[in-house]
Amino acid sequence: MKFALIGHPVAGSLSPRLIAAGYGGAHSYDLLDFEHFEDAWKAFTEGYDGINVTAPFKQDAFRKVDALSPEARKTGAVNLVIPCPEGYKGFNTDVNGVADALRETGLSYKQALVVGTGGAARAAAYAARQLGCEVTVTGRSMEKASALGYEAIPLEEAGSLAPDVILYTLPGSAPVPAGLPFKDAVVVEAEYRIPRLTEVPCRLYVSGRRWMLGQAMAGYRIFTGAEPNLEKMLEVL
Repeated sequence: MKFALIGHPVAGSLSPRLIAAGYGGAHSYDLLDFEHFEDAWKAFTEGYDGINVTAPFKQDAFRKVDALSPEARKTGAVNLVIPCPEGYKGFNTDVNGVADALRETGLSYKQALVVGTGGAARAAAYAARQLGCEVTVTGRSMEKASALGYEAIPLEEAGSLAPDVILYTLPGSAPVPAGLPFKDAVVVEAEYRIPRLTEVPCRLYVSGRRWMLGQAMAGYRIFTGAEPNLEKMLEVL
């Protein structure tokens, strides 16, 4: 079977190596870098059995598909698409990635602060809520933060909070906002290619690679109907 990742940019993605390891090279996986979503979608429909979707196309894919998984519907974002009887179905396996990363710590969480307002933030907020957290969102735009449907707070006021966990979804190219309450929190960073928080003083740092692994495992099961080799995927990470 033939799969791909669409987005802009996608260079440096671990996905091709992960799926090769997970299935012993049985499936191909391409990186399709397009500036415009419609071009990326056309490439998918003309030659692939399924796609992963990354920034900035997660909301575009949400609007494009014909059917949605519960997680995709609740988050308003799609990061995986496969053909289905209705046409194309969208999923959001980022939710699985966040939930798995948090469960793996063995800790319990009551208060979550989500930093960012994009597709990854939507998945992080939903996963935290599903695990029983009260969720607060902050970002560079209060309008966008409020649009996620949770309590929203301006960035400059986020330092007044005392969250158990901070789900940090800003891209590696963006400066880290000053004053975030990292010290006593578990910090989960979505970015794994250019991480910015590996050295921040915090209770525990969870790499975006763990998030990546959880969403990849869930996604590859959807793609193939078969269980990938976790041990081999961990070797890649």
